[in-house]
Amino acid sequence: MPMKKVATMFNLIKLGKNLDKPATKASGKGWCLISRKCHEGINRPMKGLLITDLQAGGPATNAHINFSPQYDQNVNGFAAVLTPEEAKLFEVVQVTRNQPNAWSLHTTRSWEFMGLEGGREFGRSIDNKMRGNLHREANYGKDIIVGLLDSGIWPESRSFNDEGFGPVPQSWKGICQAGESFNSSHCNRKVIGARYYLKGFEYFYGQINNSFEYRSPRDFDGHGTHTSSTAGGRKVENASALGGFASGTASGGAPLARLAMYKVCWPLIDPIQKRITGDDCVEADMLAAMDDAIGDGVDVLSISIGSYSQINFSSNGIAIGALHAIKKNIVVSCAAGNDGPGAGTVSNLAPWVITVGASSIDRDIYSSLVLGNGIKIEGHSRSPHELKKEMYPLVYAGDVIEPHVPNNSSVGQCLPGSLSPTKTNGKIVFCMRGVNQSRIDRIEKGVEVKRAGGVGMILGNNPEVGEGKPSDPHFLPATAVGAKDAATILNYIKSSNNSVAQINPIVTTLDIKPAPTMAAFSSTGPNSLVADTLKPDITAPGMEILAASNEKASPTGLGYDHRYAKYIFMSGTSMACPHVAGLAALVKAVHPTWSSAAIRSALMTTATLKNNLGKPITTAFGEVANPFNFGSGHVRPTKASDPGLVYDASFTDYLLYLCSIRDQNVVPSFSCPNVPPSVHDLNHPSLAISNLKGTVIVKRTVTNVGGEKSVYRATVKPPDGFYVKLSPNMLYFNDVGEKQSFTITVKASLKESNSTIGGYSFGSYTWKDGIHVVRSPIAVS
Repeated sequence: MPMKKVATMFNLIKLGKNLDKPATKASGKGWCLISRKCHEGINRPMKGLLITDLQAGGPATNAHINFSPQYDQNVNGFAAVLTPEEAKLFEVVQVTRNQPNAWSLHTTRSWEFMGLEGGREFGRSIDNKMRGNLHREANYGKDIIVGLLDSGIWPESRSFNDEGFGPVPQSWKGICQAGESFNSSHCNRKVIGARYYLKGFEYFYGQINNSFEYRSPRDFDGHGTHTSSTAGGRKVENASALGGFASGTASGGAPLARLAMYKVCWPLIDPIQKRITGDDCVEADMLAAMDDAIGDGVDVLSISIGSYSQINFSSNGIAIGALHAIKKNIVVSCAAGNDGPGAGTVSNLAPWVITVGASSIDRDIYSSLVLGNGIKIEGHSRSPHELKKEMYPLVYAGDVIEPHVPNNSSVGQCLPGSLSPTKTNGKIVFCMRGVNQSRIDRIEKGVEVKRAGGVGMILGNNPEVGEGKPSDPHFLPATAVGAKDAATILNYIKSSNNSVAQINPIVTTLDIKPAPTMAAFSSTGPNSLVADTLKPDITAPGMEILAASNEKASPTGLGYDHRYAKYIFMSGTSMACPHVAGLAALVKAVHPTWSSAAIRSALMTTATLKNNLGKPITTAFGEVANPFNFGSGHVRPTKASDPGLVYDASFTDYLLYLCSIRDQNVVPSFSCPNVPPSVHDLNHPSLAISNLKGTVIVKRTVTNVGGEKSVYRATVKPPDGFYVKLSPNMLYFNDVGEKQSFTITVKASLKESNSTIGGYSFGSYTWKDGIHVVRSPIAVS
């Protein structure tokens, strides 16, 4: 029996060599990707041509045409449901297939910790002139428009109050789209736009379940509200999480910026258990949203969405949409992904976006425990429940299981139905966390302990997970410990005939050292798509970030959790991404004429490599972190608006980059030169060279944005086992805006490399003028 030809959704985008002339049926290949002039002339004809083909028995005959999401503002295309054979027949230049379940959603001490507020930066006192300097210079991001692709927004949150805001900027062309529990009155002078996109999602999954989602821009999940308030939320005093933890003033990075929500992510529902199992953000919906955002007039885009697999840029909706945004000088901040710490897991790899990893801040919410042998261990928790301050019997989960539970590697993980109430009742249970366990998985371990009559839980990391301790809002007194302490606890239980423990009440502590450290979950390099482009670009706070939420959503998202809080903790590169978006908005406010590449350069070259002990930033495992963990380092707001020099790049530069990696289908109308430039020659603020053979000479150009009559001197910290030389090693600038070029020569040295990071060694080169420090990381294999 022949295989059925299954129709699926494709993105159809046309481009033309003459971007200023509308296409006709005769010209065939004249569709354009970028030009607004072009899209005004051809948007309807493109759709009409396919209908004409359908009626005339042309290539579209028998196609399941469904003109779903349209990209008619800048991208100039739409999504259609076709069989693969039908997709091949269309004379469109770019046809990309939509894949379901490929993309998913990957905060307030953080700003004070970084020095944007207050008088300290990473635990160190800063000069009075620098205190709050970026906020003052940028007027708190006033009238900069930050758009977010996410799960929606909860407009009633105090973080989105528009009191004191002036009229909506005249540049804004967007709308406030009505829907379920959301109308135009829910937008204001703070949240100035809101749209939702689900045609692509419903093609793959059917109509959304209204019991688990709003068919509107309203946020059911809480993720989009959290990221929005992180990037640009108002200052809100007396904000705290469930249980009153981390009480203080909540604020976004650019509190006077305007916000626009583009809801593209929707929940996946288990039809049997009637519960949310995850989320999906369909590419066609995201591309339509980005197209609208560009036309609406956003200045910055924050996209806390990542893919589990890396695909060519020509097949990547976020990369395509972001490239169009870059042409309009829109800064695009993207999450690096939460698949770390494994190598090559980083997502959002296009060099025209800022790819953001996640790291910790210096606040700790911990619940210590004391073992019967007197050993005191610090754990993490956000459980609002407390035990009496006394010793309770302590048991290992693997020792109190039901008879039917198989004795395998998961035996001690407190899986549902595994614990014996007879053996568990009245005891504290020590459960192993397991590998790749989600927050819900961890919460449900506590639910199982409570079901079996346990009075408390200690959650211990497996050795593979390391020392990162999650803080979860459990349903019973609980605390989580790192791998080393987990081994200590297990050894105590095994060696004692009467093991006991005491879980102490939760305490919020500031100025924790060392901080920042990289989050274990933060995805890492090398770049699995183009190894000669370093990713991620930077790191920012992404662990235990307190920010606004859906005020009717529980802190766990579980259907049986009826606890509610207006501000919640979340962790992930999803939380780091809007931190950078908020800072980009501030820099944009200070330098409105700077390109998106210049702003990205300013954030990257001013980043720091030091923690609040003045020592190198480390990983969750205590090792010294490297550019595959944090790119250029941790973002540093006190320096970002005055970088001295910037590495600028144009839209054409990115097209030439695509030529160099032979991925011309992103913009096929662009004619690549017969000899494309080297991939290393993209004017990027970092340098990666994979599989170096012989000598590589790379060109870079810097633009002076500091002072007149300035002189910069180069210093080099070569990667172990390699020789690096900059020529010239001094740059002279007479004027602001002046450009100077230099070359970087890299070759293997006679010294043997001690590199152990996948064959890579790391170093840097830096330009200094006595005021500015302009640093760029190097990764070479």
